[in-house]
Amino acid sequence: MRIEGWSRRSVLTSLGAGAALGVLPKTSFARDDQKGQGNIKQSVCRWCYKDLSLEKLSEAARKIGLQSIELIGPDEFKTVKAYGLTCALTWGAGKIDSGLNRKENHDFWDQELRKNIDFAAAEKIPNVICFSGNRKGMPDEEGLENCVIGAKRIAGYAEKMGVTVCMELLNSKVNHKDYMCDRTAWGVQLVKKVGSPRFKLLYDIYHMQIMEGDVIRTIRENKDYIAHYHTGGVPGRNEIDETQELNYPAIMKAIVETGYSGFVGQEFVPTRDPLTSLAQAYRICNV
Repeated sequence: MRIEGWSRRSVLTSLGAGAALGVLPKTSFARDDQKGQGNIKQSVCRWCYKDLSLEKLSEAARKIGLQSIELIGPDEFKTVKAYGLTCALTWGAGKIDSGLNRKENHDFWDQELRKNIDFAAAEKIPNVICFSGNRKGMPDEEGLENCVIGAKRIAGYAEKMGVTVCMELLNSKVNHKDYMCDRTAWGVQLVKKVGSPRFKLLYDIYHMQIMEGDVIRTIRENKDYIAHYHTGGVPGRNEIDETQELNYPAIMKAIVETGYSGFVGQEFVPTRDPLTSLAQAYRICNV
């Protein structure tokens, strides 16, 4: 994910463990303030909070009621774990634009995915992320078959280790020009062809609203092929409140109704006080 020159990976690389924990302000994110049914396990993506130390984000997340900080690696996970949190989704390998749709990438992806699956299994992290890569002139049908070949190389190992590899759906209209896995139907076809319970989709609500809309029906019809969800306000990938067009309480209720028991990762870039916005997002999704 790249927003205004930031990327998940570059942010994670530059941050490290962060500064020492400071005193958190007395805002509305205390757990006692939360109301709701608690049917959604919530996570937050580290890269969206690049200006906060990992310690401060972890402490705040725990107080708010989130259970996970995701898109972190082994070093960051040590800090997160110390605060009683888990990681719902960790890194797989490579770059967003250079993925499984090219056979020359398969050896690298296979090696890196196995390494990160080992880490995930050891720490009981449920999911590892992967990407299709960009088209660069390649027909979607060819890219699909190449992704099937690459995914099948790792699927058996993922099954053995009890970790799910998640192919992320991203928009190619605004944020990730030319990205191949930019439609739910293409992603579902990929999952079906791979044929493993440990290879599924990361359905990013922000991205698929931009590409397709019709979010709730799509989730209901494709629930068996989705292993993880991400949020984000449309347009702009900012707060998920009334300033944007998606009805997140309705979307969360639809997810619950499918029987989903995994995590929903908050992946919006806050424009206001970050912890206040994160607490607000938690309440919105706490259905």
